[in-house]
Amino acid sequence: MDKTYQAPPSSGRVVLGRTIPSLLDEACAQAPNAQALNQWTGTNWQSLSNHGFRAAAEACTLGLLRLGLESGDRVALLMYSDVKFGLADMGCLWAGLVDVPIDLTHTLEQIIFVLQHSEAKALVIADLELLVQVTPHLGDTPHLRHIIVADAPEDWAEQRSQWLQSFPVSLMSLGELQSTQPILETSEATPALQANSKPEDLATIIYIPDEAGQLQGVMLTHENLSMNAFAAFSGITTLGKGDEETVLSFLPLNHVLARTMLYGHILYGHSIYFSSASRLTKHLQEVQPTILVTVPIVLEKTYSKIVERGSKAGSLFTRLIFLWALGLAKRYEIGRQPNLLYALLLRVADWLVLSKWRSLLGGRLKYVICGGAALKAELANVFAAAGIPILHGYGLTQASAVVCCNCGSFNRAGTVGLPIAGIEVAIAEDHEVLVRGPCITSGYYKNPEATQKLVDQQGWLHTGDLGAFTEDGFLKITGLKKSLFKLATGKYIAPQPIEQRLQQFPLVAQAIAVGSAQKFCAALIVPDSQALHSYALGVGIDLPPDALLTHPHVIALYQALVDTANCHLPYWAIVKRFQLINNPFTVENGLLTPTGQLNRTQINKTFSKEIDALYGESEPSRGKDQDKQKAASISPQASETDLSNVYPSVSPAACPAFAQSLPRINRLITFILWTSLTAPHSLTKLPIY
Repeated sequence: MDKTYQAPPSSGRVVLGRTIPSLLDEACAQAPNAQALNQWTGTNWQSLSNHGFRAAAEACTLGLLRLGLESGDRVALLMYSDVKFGLADMGCLWAGLVDVPIDLTHTLEQIIFVLQHSEAKALVIADLELLVQVTPHLGDTPHLRHIIVADAPEDWAEQRSQWLQSFPVSLMSLGELQSTQPILETSEATPALQANSKPEDLATIIYIPDEAGQLQGVMLTHENLSMNAFAAFSGITTLGKGDEETVLSFLPLNHVLARTMLYGHILYGHSIYFSSASRLTKHLQEVQPTILVTVPIVLEKTYSKIVERGSKAGSLFTRLIFLWALGLAKRYEIGRQPNLLYALLLRVADWLVLSKWRSLLGGRLKYVICGGAALKAELANVFAAAGIPILHGYGLTQASAVVCCNCGSFNRAGTVGLPIAGIEVAIAEDHEVLVRGPCITSGYYKNPEATQKLVDQQGWLHTGDLGAFTEDGFLKITGLKKSLFKLATGKYIAPQPIEQRLQQFPLVAQAIAVGSAQKFCAALIVPDSQALHSYALGVGIDLPPDALLTHPHVIALYQALVDTANCHLPYWAIVKRFQLINNPFTVENGLLTPTGQLNRTQINKTFSKEIDALYGESEPSRGKDQDKQKAASISPQASETDLSNVYPSVSPAACPAFAQSLPRINRLITFILWTSLTAPHSLTKLPIY
């Protein structure tokens, strides 16, 4: 490496030696807020002051300690992203326990693996519906001793007695945990609890997939997380405290970005409103936040709907005005001072059109913090032109969330910003991004070999991402060294297991999973030409290779193989679309490395048109459009019975429940995708021109 890059002077504070509960203590002392945490109940908002939150967290802590849990014990959290998650999290951290948040979208087998691997002694679970789904498999978690249900029904006492007859563990509601006697007065409890955790203590283990798809537990200490929150928030020099800022939080708290942002908001005493993706557009109008932490796909959906409706709605004159304003906004460039004429025209466009866009997001947004995946420069510039500043950043779980971020005058579209305070970033000789600083993980839980590969002897974290710095010191992510990639939703995709599953079929010669920064995972499949030709002749199809790959019968056959390969994957990781290509990957054409590995960067470049075509339409739905198209394209001779003669068409129902995401979560996400993100309520009710 030639040079290391750091934050510019006076662009954030480095604060070490702090525990997460101490951030809450500081807020209660310096930024008291009567409406610090707000939970949507279905009909209204239920508010809790930061003092009230601290008292409830202390009660949770005392309840956990009375269960006999000791410092360092692991407590799993299978919960929704709401105030109760915050209480359980803070309660664990105050007690010196290590909490293990579990992604609700994981498959059941992944959930049980996390419980087993972490040796969790307690499980805090959202409600009885989720408990019903995981209970049949809890017999494989020998360390589990206690289950706490966050939302208990009215007939809880009766249901608990029935439950205990079939599952002999300690079972209680979160309310019961907090109300067990005796409870110390707050003034007595706080000093006693301070000694339970230290800055260097392990605070959490967050499980993410490695390149082989195996979950690895990232270990983060109190200081890792608190340092990152301090540095990231203090880097936004105009950020207010207390009820000066209103936050709408909808990202999953089991992910490190939302979690670290929550700690920052708690530290600053902000008014936090917990929402969800399904209620996002409604709550943007209702809460009118000044801060929104989001992922690129939400901004992409919002922008596409703005363009779609603005280009069609109203009279010809209003449509022309909209297109004129949109054209002006597209010319805007963050970081460059506009000339006088352009600035004047932009003010007119803002008065006529762009100000209406701000109303779609509540009308008061000052900071849209975007992370988790790549954001197109066009979006950052257009929203900035409309007075909606996007602070796009870069980070990873192993660095406690934030590594770089665009802030204030240090903002350039197409980049992920400058390093935050206390972080060093360097570019290795092979262009890999290296990171070092106090927020870097100590490694993977129970996996020293993987840890050695992750963090070298000089303390540099090898991110697996490729990057370069601009002349003025902004980091640009240029590609991937690792095969692991992220969707626009922020979800990791481990392509190797998917590719291996596809290549186990004789009809598949090669396969590559694609979808970096896209809405869903797709695949390019190279058929085994000889095997496919023999099969096609056997069912009466005699066509040249290129024509064969587009025949409805062949497409249906490969769809069956893809459906089979999707088993054991969470719903967001499945291959939703694929393209058959008649161009094998070889060393000679540069699509394989000299060692025979997929040259993913070159494959993505070579087949960019084919990949773009996979994402050219709206997101597919296996329950609707895709099945209809499939049924319409298959000739009578190419029935499912015909296909089963060679490869049984395995439907999603044939995949065992243990290998699928939780049914309730599948239903919820389907609802979100097709009612909230695809057709946001606010976009159908508010003018955008």
